[in-house]
Amino acid sequence: MPSRATAGSAGYDLCSAEDGLLEPLARKLFGTGFSVAIPTGFEIQIRPRSGLGYRHGVTLPNAPATIDSDYRGELKVALVNLGQEPFAVTRGMRIAQLIVAQVEQAEFREVEDLPGTHRGHAGFGSTGI
Repeated sequence: MPSRATAGSAGYDLCSAEDGLLEPLARKLFGTGFSVAIPTGFEIQIRPRSGLGYRHGVTLPNAPATIDSDYRGELKVALVNLGQEPFAVTRGMRIAQLIVAQVEQAEFREVEDLPGTHRGHAGFGSTGI
């Protein structure tokens, strides 16, 4: 079962249910042996564990990953090894963290023009460093 490492932890640690080896730059799905029924209006976000990323270069290629409320299969974690050494994943190893988040449902509508702002359409570094 996912569990929090400390009382102040926002995320629940997800453990691998299987062994595997991640070669440098390789990606692999790891099963967790865990399935959930997420209520409508919520999602689960799967996020990297900072220690794996910092120490070994192991992270998620799609962070955060979203698990929708209508998914009912096993939660699997996609890992990528951005490090220079092979990384061994073992059964029971904490490989990611799970966050439960409320989702705001929005409706989109087509318009001819958008209201102006001081920033306008400037992006990608336009506000400085």
